[in-house]
Amino acid sequence: PTNRALCYEAFAILHSGESKTAVFVAQKLNQASVEDADEKRATKFFADARLPEAERATLDDYKHSGWSRGHMAPAGDMPTAQAMAQSFSLANMVPQAVKHNGGTWAKTVEEATRKYAARASGDVYVITGPIFEPSIATSPGIGPGQVRVPKYLFKLVYDEDRNRAWAHWHLNDDATRGSRPISYSDLVKRTGITFLPGVRPND
Repeated sequence: PTNRALCYEAFAILHSGESKTAVFVAQKLNQASVEDADEKRATKFFADARLPEAERATLDDYKHSGWSRGHMAPAGDMPTAQAMAQSFSLANMVPQAVKHNGGTWAKTVEEATRKYAARASGDVYVITGPIFEPSIATSPGIGPGQVRVPKYLFKLVYDEDRNRAWAHWHLNDDATRGSRPISYSDLVKRTGITFLPGVRPND
C-alpha cells in the first residue's frame, strides 16, 4: 500500500514506504544517452519531498551508519545536469557496503552496463533494485527512520533489438567480487517479479 511511482528526467522509481528505498529503478540507455553522460558529478544528496515524511529516507539515516548511499540509477548514466542532480534523491539510494559500492559494483556492473549500451544497436532497458531477505520487516535498519539494508542487489539488462536479457546478482557486502550474470528466468524465480511482462527474452 505504500509503493509509489516517482518519475524523473532519466529514470523512474517504484518506491517502498516500508523499506524507505526503491523496490526497483528503471532506465533506458542507448549509444546517444551514454555519449551524453559526461556531466559534472553532483554532490548534494536530498530527501525526496514528493514522498510522505514517514515513508522517506533522510540524510540523518545514513549519517555515521557505516553504509554508503548506493545509487540504483547511477550518476554516471545521467545525460543532463538536471538528471544528475535528480539522481542524488535518497529515493534512488539503498544502504550499500562501502567498498562494494565504489569497487566491484561500480566497475563490473555499472561500467560494464554502460559500455554494453554504448555498443548496442538500439535501446537497452535497465532495472536495478534491492532484495530484502527473508523480508523487509526482518532486515536490519539504519538511522532514526530505520531505512532497511538489502541482502542482495540486482541489475537486469534487456537489449530490445537482440531480445537478450541477463542480470547481475550481488551480495551486499564489501567482500563481494565480480561474478557471472544470471539468466532473466533465474531473476524472476529469485524475486517473484516478472520485470518484462509480455516479453520472452533469449537467455
